[in-house]
Amino acid sequence: MFTGLVKGMGAVREVSPFGLGRRFRIELGALSGAAAIGQSMAVNGACLTITGLAGGAACFDAVSETVSRTNLGLLRPGDRVNLEPALRAGDALDGHIVQGHIDAAAPVAAVDASRPEVRTITIALPASISRLVAEKGSVAVDGVSLTVSGAGRDSFAIAVIPHTWENTTLSLRKPGDLVNVEVDVLARYAARFMGMDSQAVAAGLSETFLETHGFFRSGRDSGTG
Repeated sequence: MFTGLVKGMGAVREVSPFGLGRRFRIELGALSGAAAIGQSMAVNGACLTITGLAGGAACFDAVSETVSRTNLGLLRPGDRVNLEPALRAGDALDGHIVQGHIDAAAPVAAVDASRPEVRTITIALPASISRLVAEKGSVAVDGVSLTVSGAGRDSFAIAVIPHTWENTTLSLRKPGDLVNVEVDVLARYAARFMGMDSQAVAAGLSETFLETHGFFRSGRDSGTG
């Protein structure tokens, strides 16, 4: 489990085939001292396991499912990535609960960097998760815990403060780039509890659906006029 507070940026040193997936060697920088083989680390928000350590760099193996559902398959040597070690018992939960399970790789629609106190990034919203992203709710973008500043039917916006802009890869993003999106785990489980799969979520709620599942009664059968 993670919090979405990026602890450092790493540099991709090597990318090689790993079956149908990829093997990455990533420079950890200041995080290398506490890293150990077998530990989990979020790389651009995706939970990966450290499988090797040498010379301040860690090896991570990503299976084909991870590569196809995230932007990790696009990484090349020299690229920068966001890194966060797994949360430890007793650590402060300063962001929000992030599992490291990416829901979608979505394209950046626009970047507004005209105001130095806040940069706004607009991201296209896949239909499969459109009902799980709400204004003022939490979302993780490339592993960064952020508050949704605006949400529409097919896109959402995030406001990025200068500290986050300067210390994560969000400052490198441009329109067309794919970013990893993980919705708030509470929204995911609420949808599951309500019996809504991704298609039902995309279709939206209806009065009939809510009444059938006991959220309200219409009063049509109450005998009142």
